[in-house]
Amino acid sequence: MTKPKASEPDSVEADARARARRDERALRRGLTLGQAFREFLRHPSPWMIGTTLAGALAGRIVVGDWQPTDLLVPAVMLAFFPAFEWIVHVTVLHWRPKQLGPIPIDSELARKHREHHVDPRNIPLIFIPTKTLSVLVVVLIALAAFAFPRLGLGLTFLITITLLGLGYEWTHYLVHTDYKPKGSLYRAVWRNHRHHHYKNEHYWFTVTTSGTADRLFRTYPDPSTTESSPTARHLHSA
Repeated sequence: MTKPKASEPDSVEADARARARRDERALRRGLTLGQAFREFLRHPSPWMIGTTLAGALAGRIVVGDWQPTDLLVPAVMLAFFPAFEWIVHVTVLHWRPKQLGPIPIDSELARKHREHHVDPRNIPLIFIPTKTLSVLVVVLIALAAFAFPRLGLGLTFLITITLLGLGYEWTHYLVHTDYKPKGSLYRAVWRNHRHHHYKNEHYWFTVTTSGTADRLFRTYPDPSTTESSPTARHLHSA
């Protein structure tokens, strides 16, 4: 007897289950750095940011016009990035949904981040959502082209922000896998973000560094004296 062909919705659901199983296998214990990197490359965000970076590098080489400010801009951005990361995490990702009459005010970033807290091991939810990232890339390219006194400096800005973005995506992804920290620097970053997800969502907001902006903004308490939050997995549910 011929087995009936699966309908399109069933096929889509089966593909989704297969992807989930692959994701789960990628998070298995004993995960190597190479295995983690191969899984990382399966997702759109690194490719979107990486393509923008490659275009910015090519453009910067063609434009030339190297000046001392091409060193100053990356230095300032690198120094400010932990604070920027903290501000975005607190004000955008942890945005409490609001209603303006019949209009809900709730971004895709905030919605996806709440889902990420519910299931921190769901790999696709770790990355910047594709729709939001598409808009962000266009905005960054526009800033590079029009917001700087010279195009070369704008392209330097674009190179720097995409490098920082790739570093953020990789670090955030790796922390949520079962890859075990080997160096003290990464172990501190790993512990910091794990406290945010599994201890108390009101603290430890930095992702790529440990205790930098959190110390500055006083969200770096002693974990041993900090109460575990009942809403760490369900933001704003209290």
